[in-house]
Amino acid sequence: MKLAMIGLGKMGGNMTERLLRGGHQVVAYDRDADTVARHAKLGAAGAGSLADAVKQLGRGAARIVWVMVPAGKPVDDTIDELQPLMEEDDVIIDGGNSNFHDTIRRAAALQAHGVQLIDCGTSGGVWGLENGYCLMVGGEKRAVLRCEPVFKTLAPPLPAHGYSHVGPSGAGHYVKMVHNGIEYGLLQAYAEGYEILHASRDFPELDLHAIASLWQHGSVVRSWLNELSVRAFEKDPSLAQIRGWVADSGEGRWTVQEAMDLDVPAPVITLSLLSRFRSRQEDSFSAKVIAALRNEFGGHAVQKS
Repeated sequence: MKLAMIGLGKMGGNMTERLLRGGHQVVAYDRDADTVARHAKLGAAGAGSLADAVKQLGRGAARIVWVMVPAGKPVDDTIDELQPLMEEDDVIIDGGNSNFHDTIRRAAALQAHGVQLIDCGTSGGVWGLENGYCLMVGGEKRAVLRCEPVFKTLAPPLPAHGYSHVGPSGAGHYVKMVHNGIEYGLLQAYAEGYEILHASRDFPELDLHAIASLWQHGSVVRSWLNELSVRAFEKDPSLAQIRGWVADSGEGRWTVQEAMDLDVPAPVITLSLLSRFRSRQEDSFSAKVIAALRNEFGGHAVQKS
């Protein structure tokens, strides 16, 4: 198939390369001209603007434009610029981590012009180029089926099954949101476990790389995330070169808010999100308050900064 890829960052760039390997024709656009040129060398048709990208898709069959830009205003700006360039039955795919409420709104606005919006929650990270991506797709069924060859190329090859049409517009980003909320909890559990091992006074010589490797063989906690722990500890056994500052890109917050709106208790995901906030403080003021109060009521020692 022929499609345009808008945004050639770590995800969009690797997805473009995987599509080219799968025999698709890709018109590639990014604000950085050097990035476009690099993908043109891989076989993509480079575009100098959004208008140029749409123009290169030609006319006749419904055109497909995959948008891979940061969530929020960048997606709105890109869609606002694309909409006048597109025709009835053309398809825009938002493969980023958009809030599902925004997706529902955007889909309705585009539908008024006859343009279909597909939301594709995309998981797989930088490993997706070789291993394939898990694709959680929302949108109108006919439009999704039209784009299915693209999804099947990006997903892991058969017999693996890494692509599913999960529901109407917004459903793909909704499922991806909850997926990322679960990811927060898993990461926090691994982090706490390894910190306990690292802090052990009885067994100060524990080899975290060896333990992580051991757990990958028959253990109930074996996983791809733990496999990545093996790699991380192999590179830097004490993680001395990494600062403990952890960002959140939105999905954890949205998952916690959705749980609250639905009266669903989600303590693990919620606390894992709050732990990320704590990681960004050089010295927690709340911890200072606790230390001060313990000193006041019990004479407990405090450490001076």
